[in-house]
Amino acid sequence: MSNPNGIEGTFGALPTLAKLPAKISTAIGKPRMTPASLTSLKTLREEAADCRACDLWRDATQTVFGEGPQHAPAMLVGEQPGDKEDLAGQPFVGPAGEMLDRALKDAGIDRRKVYVTNAVKHFKFVWRGKIRLHQKPNTAEIRACRPWYERELQSIRPVLVVAMGATAAQSVFGRLTPIGKNRGRLIDLDDGIKALVTVHPSYLLRLPDAAAKAREYARFVDDLKIAAALLRKSARAA
Repeated sequence: MSNPNGIEGTFGALPTLAKLPAKISTAIGKPRMTPASLTSLKTLREEAADCRACDLWRDATQTVFGEGPQHAPAMLVGEQPGDKEDLAGQPFVGPAGEMLDRALKDAGIDRRKVYVTNAVKHFKFVWRGKIRLHQKPNTAEIRACRPWYERELQSIRPVLVVAMGATAAQSVFGRLTPIGKNRGRLIDLDDGIKALVTVHPSYLLRLPDAAAKAREYARFVDDLKIAAALLRKSARAA
C-alpha cells in the first residue's frame, strides 16, 4: 500500500492560485464558477459532485467533498478518500478517521468545529481480488483537484491549515514539501493563514510494532497541540 507520507518519484511544482483554471470540467459541460470567496461550502459541494477534471471519477463511487462548519477556524487536509469514505461519501470515516478523531481529542480539538477534507476528492485504487487497494494520487491528479482545495480555503478562510501527509502538503504549498523537514512548526501562507505539516493518520496504522505506534502517535498529537494552541490564541484575540 502506498504511503501518504512518502514521496514517489520527482514532482514538479503545482500551479499557483493565479495560474489555476477558472473553470473545472464536469459531466454537464464547463459551467461558470462564482468567486470562491462568495461561494458557500454547500454550493461548492454540489459543483464538485459532477467534477470530471481527471479520470478518477470513472471508477470511484462518488466525489467525497470536505465536511465541517462554514467558518471553521481550522482546515485539515488529507490525501484522498479511502474505501469506506468512497462508499459513505464522507471524509475520514474509516480507520484513519478513527485515529484522527482520537488524536484530535487528545490534543484538545473538537472535530465538529474543524473542516476536514482531502487534496484529491475521488478514491484512486486497483482491484486485488475483491479488495480495492489504495493507490497514491499522481501529480496530474493532485493538480486537477487543487482548484477545489483553493476554493474551500477561500470560502472558509480559516486561521490554520493542517496538511496531513505528503500529498496534502504538496497541494497546500503547491510544491513538493518533505514532511520530516517541515513538520511541527507553523508556516505562513497568504492572507495571514498559517499552515502546519504533519503525518497522515494512516501512517500510524501501518507501523510495525506497538512501541513505534505509541511513539509516533505521541508525535502526531504533539503536532496537533500546536494547532490547538494557535486556535486558542486566535479565539482570545477575536
